[in-house]
Amino acid sequence: MNNSLKDSEYRGRFAPSPSGPLHFGSLVAALGSYLTARAAGGRWLIRIEDIDPLREQPGASLAFLDTLSAFGMQSDEPVWFQSRRLAHYRQALEQLIASGHAYSCMCSRAQLQAFGGIHPAVCPDGSDGDRPRSWRLRVESAGSIVTDDRRSGAFSQSLADTVGDFVIWRSDDWPAYQLAVVVDDAAQGITEVVRGADLLDSTPRQIWLQRCLGFPQPGYLHLPLAVDAEGRKLSKSDAARPIDATNPLPSLRAALAFLGQDAVMADQPDAFLAEAVAQFDDKRIPATNTRLIAGLNPISR
Repeated sequence: MNNSLKDSEYRGRFAPSPSGPLHFGSLVAALGSYLTARAAGGRWLIRIEDIDPLREQPGASLAFLDTLSAFGMQSDEPVWFQSRRLAHYRQALEQLIASGHAYSCMCSRAQLQAFGGIHPAVCPDGSDGDRPRSWRLRVESAGSIVTDDRRSGAFSQSLADTVGDFVIWRSDDWPAYQLAVVVDDAAQGITEVVRGADLLDSTPRQIWLQRCLGFPQPGYLHLPLAVDAEGRKLSKSDAARPIDATNPLPSLRAALAFLGQDAVMADQPDAFLAEAVAQFDDKRIPATNTRLIAGLNPISR
C-alpha cells in the first residue's frame, strides 16, 4: 500500500467471475482482500465480472453473494455487475480509438501462430474480411512495464516482446477483461488491487491501459494461488468443489492459515473476521506464488 495514503482512503475490492460456485481459491482471494482493506480501516467492495456469457453459470452471481454473506463478508457499497456497465467500457474504447491507441483486427489464432501467438505491430496479410472484428491496444511504445507488488516485489514485462498488441474488445462484441477491470477500478476509486498471483501477468497490460486512458494506478498485492497436487489452479481442478456456506468456519480457518496468519478460535463468522482483522499482518502472507492445498482440506474439515 502507498504509504502516502491515509487509512481512511483505502478502497479494495473482490471481483469474481460467475463461472461456477465459490471454491477455496476464490475464498482465499476474497478473505485476503477483505482483511487487507479492513486492517487499513478502509472500504471493501464486491464487483461481479459477468461479461463472458458463454462461461457464466446461471445463478452463480447471486450464489456468490449469498455465500460471501454467510461467511460474514458483505460489500460496503452496492455490488457492481459489469454486464450493466457496457456503455462505460465502450466509451473507454472510443477514447482509445480516437487517441490512436486502439485499432480493429480480424486476425485469427491460426494466423498468429506464425508469430508465436504474439500479435505483431501490424496485422499480418490475409485477414478474412468476413471475420468479426476485435479491437487491440498498441503496445509498441509501452516499453518495459514494472509492477511493484507489495508482497513479491518488482515484476517487469516488455509487452511488445511477451504479449504483443492485445485484445481490449472481443469479436463477439463484449469488452475484454483487461479493459473492463481497468475502467471499473478507476471508477470505483480502488487504491489497491488484492487478488491471486495468476493475475500478476495481466498487471502490466492493465497499467499500460491506465496510462493510455489517463487513469491513476492503484497499488497491487498478489496472493499465493491455491493449487492441487498436480499444480493446477483450483478453477481447473477437481479440488474446486464448492465451499459449504452452511458451515463457514472450517473454510475460513483453512483460508486464514493459507494466508500465513495466526489461528482464530471464534465460533461465529463475524467474530472470526473481527479477530482476524485485529491480528492481520500482510508481511506473513507467503511469498511464493502458489501453495499446495493438500492437507488443508477446507471442504470436509
